[in-house]
Amino acid sequence: MARVQTNGIAIEYEISGPADGPVLLMIHGVGAQLIRWPPALIERFEQAGFRTLRFDNRDIGLSSHMDHLGLPDIAAAVAARQAGEEPVLPYTLSDMAADTIGLLDAHGIGQVHVLGVSLGGMVAQVLAIEYAARVRSLALFTTQSGNIDLPPSQPEALAILSQPAPDPAHDRETFLAHQVKLNRALGSPLYRAPEEDLRRFAGLAADRAYNPAGAARQLAAARGAADRRPALRTLSVPTLVVHGADDPLIRREAGHDLARSIPGAWLLEASGMGHDLPGELLDLFAANVLANCARAA
Repeated sequence: MARVQTNGIAIEYEISGPADGPVLLMIHGVGAQLIRWPPALIERFEQAGFRTLRFDNRDIGLSSHMDHLGLPDIAAAVAARQAGEEPVLPYTLSDMAADTIGLLDAHGIGQVHVLGVSLGGMVAQVLAIEYAARVRSLALFTTQSGNIDLPPSQPEALAILSQPAPDPAHDRETFLAHQVKLNRALGSPLYRAPEEDLRRFAGLAADRAYNPAGAARQLAAARGAADRRPALRTLSVPTLVVHGADDPLIRREAGHDLARSIPGAWLLEASGMGHDLPGELLDLFAANVLANCARAA
């Protein structure tokens, strides 16, 4: 792994695959470090000739933590947006998109294919809107358009998501149990990862970096963002929308709404899939992302 300075912060990243291959930029969700990407998915893209670029978003992992910005009032941000007002946010999706452009510029990379998951899918939309010339194709997983009229998250999912996790430095066992419970609540009901795997990964992520305040600030950027549908309707980039039919956090209607908002978008709705990337579906995901990339030719 390596680091670049851009947009006034440090971004930790990892790049691999054929040196002369087209670049697939991969942007993950709230609180997700670059190690969250399934290695088998990266391998599929690189075997197809792509060079993959993954990174820790600002405020997470080994990238700069923005602790000086304090904790956001997410409820107030949502209320302001619903009232048609501009919320007070620590930073915005546009700031996060600018971080990403700085990362590309630091490597002399012009155009990229973009795969974004959840919050990463929102940042990917802003990239395509604000930096259209840099984006060759979009793959948007388990994400939404900013439409405030979409169905809310399931109460059970919000309840576990809003519970503060124990500090792993002080109570590692309770922290791991909490992470398993969270993943079970948000994950795919038809594709349940073994508890041992969930515990192992939660431990790896906590040992690498732990910054729940950063995740809260990222969530504020997502929840306080404006409706992107008017701008999305102007896009002319090949787009794939992938959504779980059983996503309890960002409901299936959000995937349909997003696909309707982008001209020519493909929609893949996966039965039994929640708010995660189950290993059993990686072949399906890779095949569809690669097919969408081919449309850019």
